[in-house]
Amino acid sequence: MLKNAMSHLLGARRSHEPRRAIDSDMVQLPLPPALSASLGCDAVGVPARYGFRLMSHLPRTGCVFADADRWWWIVPSGSDLDLGWPPQVAYAKGAFVAAVQPRLIHQPDNRTPYTPPIPLFLMACQVTGVTPSWAPSGGARAVSAP
Repeated sequence: MLKNAMSHLLGARRSHEPRRAIDSDMVQLPLPPALSASLGCDAVGVPARYGFRLMSHLPRTGCVFADADRWWWIVPSGSDLDLGWPPQVAYAKGAFVAAVQPRLIHQPDNRTPYTPPIPLFLMACQVTGVTPSWAPSGGARAVSAP
């Protein structure tokens, strides 16, 4: 409960303007202050030509930002683990993206800014013509039977 209250208080202080990274052309996508980002934020960017198609086929869409080149979906931090995102897709940790004047084009009706990463991954693979691949990190995970 305290963590949730703190995230609301801190969220109210967030700026609506993209924040520039120090000594970089990267900007951090600014979430609307009313949304709770308790899982952290990363962003998945796809070429703008796929934007409408992805948006219309996803079961649920969180915050989406766009500029002339890419549409950026907000996903929970770590959504790149074990997923082989297609080469045309850009994954941005901390939602720091190489974008020129990104603007919020979709805000969800609920209080979470996230688009579920697995449906987004599968749809991004489909529209880019890439076979989905799950690449386990750290080797085998199965425990051998005695």
